[in-house]
Amino acid sequence: MHIPIAGYAASIELANDLVSTSPTVRGEEALPDLAALSGLLAGHDPVAGHGLRAPVQEDVFQVQLLRREVRGIMETETAEQAVAGAGVLLGRAGLAPVLRREPGEAGGWRWFVPTVKDAPLADELAAFVGVGLLGVVRALGHERFRPCAAPGCRGVFADVSRAGRRRYCMPELCGNRHNVANHRARRREMI
Repeated sequence: MHIPIAGYAASIELANDLVSTSPTVRGEEALPDLAALSGLLAGHDPVAGHGLRAPVQEDVFQVQLLRREVRGIMETETAEQAVAGAGVLLGRAGLAPVLRREPGEAGGWRWFVPTVKDAPLADELAAFVGVGLLGVVRALGHERFRPCAAPGCRGVFADVSRAGRRRYCMPELCGNRHNVANHRARRREMI
């Protein structure tokens, strides 16, 4: 698998979705089996487009462990700690950035991180996510790693939005819950 460094936003979306499957965030395991792992990966076309092998049952536990590592990196206090953590993810399979000309581009050069042939799925995902984490720190800054703003939620995420104003780990869930709670509180005050 060759992971383009410039495509870090897709890597971060996978990282965010992976971290949000944790029982710490959802209250129950949202990545319990092969079907859930396959569904998670299917929702991320850039991952599938990079030659990622199909997951097997043995991959589920390893990806759950990876999820803990990724969350830990998102919770770091400094950019240096985040970079070191992302470096550990990249180092899991002995990876190093490679400069390669991409066919079809107008003479442009693109950086890729290759994974080792037949690397375990968790190691390939670690490299994919590690590239994203490094991209966030380099392009957007460490302050883009944030805790969810929803009361009671223990989620974390990396904000790669243009404006940098994302507040919730899962906007469709945490954001809606928070907005509904605020709406109900305002209605109670009116009565």
